This record gives sequence, C-alpha cells and structure tokens, in this order.
Amino acid sequence: MNKKAIIIAAVAVLLGLMAGRYLMPAGSNASDADGSVAAESVDSFADETIWTCSMHPQIRQTEPGDCPICGMDLIPLTQDDHVSDNPRAMSMSESSRALAEIETTEVIRRFPEVAVRLVGELEYDETREKALTARFPARIDQLFVNFTGVRVKKGEHLAKIYSPDLLTAQRELLTAYRRDPASSITQAAKEKLRLWDLLPDQIDAIVESGEATSEFVLRAPIGGVVVYKKVKEGDYIQTGETLFKIVDLSVLWLYLDAYESDLTWLRYGQNVSFTVQAFPGEAFEGRIAFINPEVNRQTRTTQVRVNVPNEDGRLKPGMFARGIVSAKMADGGQVVAPELAGKWISPMHPEIIKDGPGDCDVCGMALVPAEELGYVQEISDEPPLVVPASSVLRTGKRSVVYVQDLTAENPTYEGREITLGPRAGDQFVVMEGLEAGEFVVSNGAFKIDSALQIQAKPSMMNPEGGGSPRGHDHADMPMDMGDREPQLTIPGTMAKKLLPDYLKLQAMLANDDLNGAKKALISMAVTTGHLGPLPELIREMMAADSLEAIRKPGFDQLSAAMINAIKADPTASSGELLIMHCPMVYGDTGADWLQASEPLKNPYFGAMMLKCGEVKETIGGDAKDAN
Repeated sequence: MNKKAIIIAAVAVLLGLMAGRYLMPAGSNASDADGSVAAESVDSFADETIWTCSMHPQIRQTEPGDCPICGMDLIPLTQDDHVSDNPRAMSMSESSRALAEIETTEVIRRFPEVAVRLVGELEYDETREKALTARFPARIDQLFVNFTGVRVKKGEHLAKIYSPDLLTAQRELLTAYRRDPASSITQAAKEKLRLWDLLPDQIDAIVESGEATSEFVLRAPIGGVVVYKKVKEGDYIQTGETLFKIVDLSVLWLYLDAYESDLTWLRYGQNVSFTVQAFPGEAFEGRIAFINPEVNRQTRTTQVRVNVPNEDGRLKPGMFARGIVSAKMADGGQVVAPELAGKWISPMHPEIIKDGPGDCDVCGMALVPAEELGYVQEISDEPPLVVPASSVLRTGKRSVVYVQDLTAENPTYEGREITLGPRAGDQFVVMEGLEAGEFVVSNGAFKIDSALQIQAKPSMMNPEGGGSPRGHDHADMPMDMGDREPQLTIPGTMAKKLLPDYLKLQAMLANDDLNGAKKALISMAVTTGHLGPLPELIREMMAADSLEAIRKPGFDQLSAAMINAIKADPTASSGELLIMHCPMVYGDTGADWLQASEPLKNPYFGAMMLKCGEVKETIGGDAKDAN
C-alpha cells in the first residue's frame, strides 16, 4: 500500500474514532504507522483523553508528548468536544481549550510602533568639501601644510608661491587704483584676483601697501581637515591642477542600508539614533536627508542618508554605525509624527523646520508641509486595526486567522481570510477581514487548523476541505519532485566558501527571521559574484518578500547543490555536517538541508514545525552514514 493510501486510511480510522465518541464505542483497533503505538481497542479510550498529532492523525496515545514521526506536540481529542455546523469552524470544550493552550487577543485600533534597525558608515558631507586648484601657473616655494590630516581654520596659510602672472595682476590693480579707486577698471582688477582665490583681506593688503609682492601666500578658503595634498616644495603647477582638498567635518553624512521591507517605515526628515563602537553606550542623533530612489540590484537594499551634527569632531568618517528609526504607522501607510504636525520642512535640509511657510535658511528653497512628506497628525487620523503576528497563518498568497465566536455556548473558532498590511514588530496591520472588538486566536491557531484537517474540514492548508490532509503542502506549491527546478552544480571550492553563510541562512529560516536570512544571502552574493545559475538563484531569493518565497524552491535547490558538492568533495567542510530530512515538504516528497549539529531545526517551516524531521546522514571530513 502506498503512502497516500495509508494516510487516507488513517484519517478514515480517526474520523470513525471521533464519530464513535459521540455515538457509541467502536471496537476496531488502530496502530501507529511506524509501529510505535501498540494496538488498542477504541473502547479502552472511552473514558480518557486521546492525544494525537495534528500532522499525523494515525498517532494516538493516552498521554501528552511529542509525535514520534515529526516531533510536534500532540493535541488532545476529548469526549466532550462539540461539533460545529460551520464547516470552517472548530468547536471544543473548555477542558480541550485549556489542554490545547488556546489563547485569544482582542482586535484593537492603535498606531503600531516599530524600531527599524539599520547599519551603515559615516562619510564626508559632500557639500562641505572644498578643492583648492591652481588658477594661474606658479611655483611652490614653501609648504606650511606638508601632510594630510592637518586641521586648519579659514584663512590660515597653506603654502607660499611665486607666480609671474600673479605679479602682473597685482601691478594692474595698483595702476588702476592710483588713477581712480572707484573706477570700473579697478573693480575689474579686484574681481580678477578674487576669482584667483585671493581672500578679500589679501586684496586690501595689496592696495594698502601699494606694492606688488613677488611671493604670495595661499590661504585656506574654509576651515576643516586637509584630506588631500598633491604638491611638494619646489613643484611647478599649471592652471587647473588640484593642490589641496579641505573638508569641514562639523557635519557628517551617515549612509545606512535599508531593506525593501524597511522602506514602509522610513520618511524624509525622520530622527535617527545611532551608536558607534568608539563610544559604547552613547547615542548620537541625525535626520534622514535623502532616500535613494533605486534599490541596489546586488544587495537588494536602498541607501538612506542621514545628516549628523559633529561640532565637537568626535565622530570620524569611516566609522561603522548602528542606527534605529522609531516610527508609528497610521492607516494608508503614512507615518504618525505629532511633533511635525503643522510644520514646514526644507526639502534639501531636514534640520530646517519652521512653524509656517517660508524659505530654507541654508539653500533658499521654499519649505513644504510635513504632510507632503508622508506624515500625519495622530489626533486627526483613526488608528489602523492590528493583530498579533502569532495569530496569522500565511501560505504566501493567503493569510488566515481564527476568530472566536462569542455567541457560541462552547469555545468555537472560525477560520477567516484577511488582507494584511505591513508588519510592525510582533504585530500586523489588517487592511480587510476583521472588525475592532473581535477576538483572534493568538496562541494555538495552528493546532486548530490541524484539527480541522483531521476532520476533513476546510482549513488554511486544505482550503477546499474533504479528503486526506495535505500537511504543509501549500496550495500554490508543487506536489512532487517532477515540478521542481533542476539541481545546481557547485564546485567544492565554492561550497567551502559558501558554507558559513549557508548555515547562517538555515538558522535564520528556522528562526523565522526574514532580515537575517537576507543578510546571509547578501554575503553569499558577494562570494558568488554576478554571473551564472547560482548567483541568479541567490538574487531571486534576496528579492523575495516572504520567508516562504525564500524557502521553496530556492533554499531547497541551494541545499541539494551544497549536499552534492560536499559529498563529492568532503574537504569542502572543515568538520562533519548533518543532512536533515523533513518528509512534509512538498506534500509527502520531503526535502533535505545541512546543519552543523543537533538539535534539528527545520528551516522550511520554522516555529510552525521546528522539530519536524530526522537526521538522514552525516557527511564531511571522515563522516559516515548515520543510518
């Protein structure tokens, strides 16, 4: 008898068992599919709780524990359970509800808050860089700044030069000034020297002395740090050559990398708090001044620029920073910012905030209302509906919650499809499908869904109902190996480089950590490069907007290729690796993955079925089969 027939027969037996509890004791025997449960008559269970596995209903025993096949916690089926007439509802007794640890949470309206965590690096403020270039041919007679990193003030001397052209220009100014100090020729001569980067006080000194000097001192046009020096004493320079670059470090730019999922919460002008390793425990502040309109096709991140005050000079360009943006989301995807209600902001300099319309004090651009930048006032907008993230069962295309029927005599929970908005920490915004005041199952939703499968009712995993439960084979996923993509080939040398990040990816998927999984994929993309089937697969996984889209078929294909590579070249692993197998992936076909050690943590289902699977084989080094 094939596996499918066995499952159908087992479900039929279980349904007979449940019917027998309500009508009359049955006398048939049932045994565990793997022989682990002794055959007993149903009459022996008549007065006690029966514990079964939600994914393997052929497992039945009189005590709680773990399923011997997949490791999931067993759920109770008691005699006082009630049957609901609603095909999508599950009714149970109070004792069954307590044993199954079903908990509910009220659907409420509130502004969900999230702390978006970003990483990045401090850099120069490009608007505060000044290059000092030669405006005329000259010779460097003396350098006062003879190495980079020197801090200078505006007007301080940089170098002493000699230039025949500059000497001639000084004489032209003096001649014109003696004839008529207010003439247009005098003004033109002054303007010529100004355009040659002479400071106003230097021009005035030439006029007051009445003599042209053969040597001239170049002075710093701005205060800051000399970050570039090209010339040496004795060099001859030509017009257009760069001599020095000076950067004002009183303001820095912090570049942060934001994932696509983070962009929902980020706005121009938001305050950013960040830390650096040089000053542990101390927080610095800045404001978002620019959000790149494009997504990096390699890293799948968007660069966010933050203006950071640095008057004391403690922060240095190149420092690594960890930033946090705290945001509250209103309905319609707008960010709640009461402190900006009615304010006007500069579109180029977010630090310029005024109570009314006007011009930016820095660049002169017209200020814009905060509402045009995606902000709303908390008082004037109705908060969105939110539910705990633990209450939502997702298949990639559908999202289902179980809603408590408050009018029912016994605890009754009905499955309902909803439309989700963005996720905010441990909560989801609900766009459609729920009303404020309803109660959703926040703990135990998967147990209810599995119980509906056992009764052949419509559930999240089996929306049509009837027949045998399909386990965790989602409706939009392939059912057999024939529908899956062909395996990749990874050389042993590449597998060795990818292995640490692969193991991180496996751990993040098992932990249901989407951002962590994408970080591991980004690191793998740097290793693989851009061309070929393997980089293309990794880029597709990086572009995924859900854990399910990364898990199947991407992680499955990657795992199969890694296993084959290490089997072919055991030196690709520095130690032994475990090949784990879950029989529930793709229906009854199953899928494998690698782990460095036990305990087993299922990356295909995460917390939903974290312990489902078994150690299939040991590879790498001098490893031998575990079987």
